[in-house]
Amino acid sequence: MTSGYVCSNCGYESAGWAGKCPACGEWNSFKEVNRIIGKPKKNNNIANKTSMNHNKVTNLTDIEVNSEHRLKSGFSEFDCVLGGGFVAGMVILLGGEPGTGKSTLMLQVAAKVAAQNKKILYVSGEESNEQIKLRSIRLKINPKDILLLCHNNIEQIDLAISEHKPDLLIIDSIQSVYSSEIDNYLGSVTQLRECSSYLTKIAKRENLPTIIIGHVTKDGLVAGPKTIEHMVDTVLYFESEKEGFFKILRTTKNRFGSTNEIGIFEMNTRGLAEVINPSIIFLSRNDNHSGDVISCVSEGSRNFFIEIQALLNKSNFGNAQRVSVGYEQKKLAMLLAVIEKHTGIPVSSNDVFINIIGGFKSKDASMDLAVVAAIFSGFTDISIPKSSVFIGEVGLNGEIRVSKGINEKIKESVKLGFLKVVVSDKAEVAKKLESYCIKVNNINDLFKTFF
Repeated sequence: MTSGYVCSNCGYESAGWAGKCPACGEWNSFKEVNRIIGKPKKNNNIANKTSMNHNKVTNLTDIEVNSEHRLKSGFSEFDCVLGGGFVAGMVILLGGEPGTGKSTLMLQVAAKVAAQNKKILYVSGEESNEQIKLRSIRLKINPKDILLLCHNNIEQIDLAISEHKPDLLIIDSIQSVYSSEIDNYLGSVTQLRECSSYLTKIAKRENLPTIIIGHVTKDGLVAGPKTIEHMVDTVLYFESEKEGFFKILRTTKNRFGSTNEIGIFEMNTRGLAEVINPSIIFLSRNDNHSGDVISCVSEGSRNFFIEIQALLNKSNFGNAQRVSVGYEQKKLAMLLAVIEKHTGIPVSSNDVFINIIGGFKSKDASMDLAVVAAIFSGFTDISIPKSSVFIGEVGLNGEIRVSKGINEKIKESVKLGFLKVVVSDKAEVAKKLESYCIKVNNINDLFKTFF
């Protein structure tokens, strides 16, 4: 056995340690690994075993494509994130922190797909048959048509796929899978890269939708080189706030759909349940408190109503604190500078705390106006009625800009029972919706209208 160093970002191997990877330029990414030497090599490597019959040069116009058929997961929230369901040969990488519920979600998806008379192969390299059976009993899952393989050898998994011909493959997890033809230890960068490539080629060869569960690092990224994410078709992250009951499924890469969609799930005694009307979990419309403001943001094709809280306190130290949960820290600093510049309110001498209820995170600029209104409300200690929604982007000159999809957001606001929607005076609103709108030109107009 001999030792070497491997870049955890790109997989570059080196005999000695280096501060900067010469391949990808990442700093402090080299990790020491042990390699087994003297192991005989086999002539038939992974690439040869999984070679596809698509290596013939073909004119693009001669290729016939059947109408796209997507396999439904049984969860409308999951299908929305995927772009409509599973595509044949689709490879999905699902990442998330330990305890988020990745394995629970996959077992429930397996049960719902199996209920459509489909055959599922669930491969687990981390749990025993009995452990998975106990979880299925707790979740009250019907195990019909769910085939279980508790093995972590990639060649054995390939044989099981060839024998049983499943309609959906689930790997839990990629860090526990290894190839006997690679002389690196289990979970090494080389094993991760080669096994991911092997599974991807199997999925394309068999037209088999495949879900690969991956652990994440302390930085929140899928453990292993970034090349894993480049190999797959879709990258999903399953996340939740600490001690939170709601889980959010996001996508950062999707070759078959949008990367802006999110799905929301709730953890209960029977596992994960999808939240059909997500806006309800982010709103508390019973009481009026200063600093509480409601906004509407877009995530893909869907609109979410969120509650933003602001708390301002006189700073007792030299530098005032700026704390933001769910809202960009730099954007908050910019808005505070705009407020002090154009209204004269001395927010620089106050500690400012911003929080979005429910652990929701968004980069939609539509909630800028609501954040400014919440800061005004927190500073003056004047509450804003919860029957109002604030939608708009704030520029550096203090002007209110039009939000994207403003008419759709106003329509949904009216449907949910909101009485007034505060928007930019430049917004072109449908005539039947004008009576619900309060138009403001800049943040000074906003302050004079409400405070």
